[in-house]
Amino acid sequence: MKWIYPLLANRAVLWLLLIVNIAGTIYGYIWYKWQLVDTPTIFLPFVPDSPTASLFFVFVLIAFLLGKNWPLFEALAIVTLIKYGIWAVVMNILVYQVTGELDIVALMLIVSHGAMAIQGMLYAPFYRIKTWHFVVTAIWTLHNDVIDYVFFMLPRYPILDLYTPQIGYFTFWLTIFSLGITAYLCLRKNRFTLKMNI
Repeated sequence: MKWIYPLLANRAVLWLLLIVNIAGTIYGYIWYKWQLVDTPTIFLPFVPDSPTASLFFVFVLIAFLLGKNWPLFEALAIVTLIKYGIWAVVMNILVYQVTGELDIVALMLIVSHGAMAIQGMLYAPFYRIKTWHFVVTAIWTLHNDVIDYVFFMLPRYPILDLYTPQIGYFTFWLTIFSLGITAYLCLRKNRFTLKMNI
């Protein structure tokens, strides 16, 4: 597995990922356009979950290309990429279970969000996250769950409205899982680390 890390640290790969993530972030905010129009201003930062996750990773990639680490963005990126990457995959599969249909957009969302979760974890050895970055990220993601499922600012999947309580419960534990994976990969003693030499 370690053979992949020199590839991940390659400047051309970082530029490619930066372009892909910028494009995905823009598409994601467009996807949320109609929901954002109806969203009270105070909730706007917490509504577009997946594009905000990829935006965090855009900043991580920019830092890498500059030969730097921006650990708070790294913490926010890995947790939210895992969380919303898995969340979107599960929700689109659930839509298929309910409707029996899986269109090209749903397939694209499954593949792209699965890739989000994977890329966030693959770069873990390069992150320099400290405990306070992790705590801030935990507060952000758990607060986001409250905004989504107490104030009902969650992404709109009308077909799944009947399952909102169950989805909220799943999402809370997905947050805990994402934080746990991050703690394991980025905070434990003697973890596997690499330097971004570019």
